[in-house]
Parts: sequence; structure tokens; C-alpha cells
Amino acid sequence: MTGPDPTFNKSPGRLSLAVLAGGKSERMGQDKALKPFLGRPLIERVLERLSGLAEEVIVTTNRPDRYTFLGLPLYPDLLPDRGPLGGLYSSISAVHLPLMAAVACDMPFASLAIFEYELDLLVRKNLDAVLPRGPRGTEPLHAVYRCETCLPAIRSALAAGESKVISWLPEVKVQYLSPAEIAEIDPLDLAFWNLNTPEAFVEAEQRARLEQGS
Repeated sequence: MTGPDPTFNKSPGRLSLAVLAGGKSERMGQDKALKPFLGRPLIERVLERLSGLAEEVIVTTNRPDRYTFLGLPLYPDLLPDRGPLGGLYSSISAVHLPLMAAVACDMPFASLAIFEYELDLLVRKNLDAVLPRGPRGTEPLHAVYRCETCLPAIRSALAAGESKVISWLPEVKVQYLSPAEIAEIDPLDLAFWNLNTPEAFVEAEQRARLEQGS
């Protein structure tokens, strides 16, 4: 595997939040993180919903010039064209705190409560990763990770040519949230909704307006 091989040297804080905005948005036809959602870029809504979760917030993007308005640290992929697994690797490499929450930029209903629950489990049980596993499968981009143990496992998976973002998880101590646990926190089943099409955007905006009572 080519590319930078960052040395693990995290400062003694607690949690970083990485928003992954490196996808190509092919089905959307434009950068979905910047597409207006209720009148402002979708990524701003994601950040607002998770406000207060982390001591450090970064964005991984291969178009940093488009995201300077956020006023946040911006990091390109260390290994371009390696998909979400490469994005996760780049995020864990970039953050400065020992634990990291990862969220996709296109989740307008990302759940602060689920992240807090995941973080509590990770710390209390000394785990390396906590991921939701709902009816649509595992959700690696609404999950928390221990950087020191996850980084080398992800690096090895990439070096072996793996492409699946969850391919490396058997190498670390991981716990999955059950559908029942998730439903208790997110009874409307909205937290992991990815917006990949213009039609999904319209539907999600309608749902968000209902939430706001407007």
C-alpha cells in the first residue's frame, strides 16, 4: 500500500467527530453535502445535530475549497479512490484525540443520543468499536472507534486490497447495537437515513418539517 503511514500520536483528550464528505455523489448529480436542505447545506444540519458531542470536529473531503465556509479543519483522503474504507482510514489518521465518532455527511437525522450511547459502551466496556446493526445492516458511518487499535487494523485491510468498510472489524473488539437498542433511542428509524437521490432529499425535507412542526 502506498501513501502516508501516519504514526499514532494522539493527545490525551477524549472524542473527535469526523464528518466524511469524500463521496462522489454520483446518483445525486452534485455534491450532496453542499446541497441545500431546508435552505442551508446538508452538512451544516449534520454538524448542528451533533453539536456538543466532541471536543474536536474535522471534515474529510477531496474538495476542501468548497468547505472552507465551515471554519473547520479539512483533510483530503490519504489514499484516493478507496471508498468509505479509505475515508475512515483518513479520518482516524487525521484526528488528534484517542476516540473518534464517524458520521456520513448525508445523514440529516444523525442521532446525538445514539452516539452518546455508543461512546458510553465503548468506554465502559473498553471496546475498540461500537456500531449500530439495524434492519438495513451495519452502519459504520454512524459509529465510534478507538483510534489506536482501529487504525492499524484498517491499514492492514487496505493493504490487503479490501474494499468493504467493515472488512477489518473481526480484528478488533467490537460490539453491535441491536435493532431493539436502536429502536429505543430512534423509534422513527431515521438516524441512518442516507440521502442518495433528489427524491430522497425531498422526502427527508418533508419529514424534517414535520419534526419542526412547520
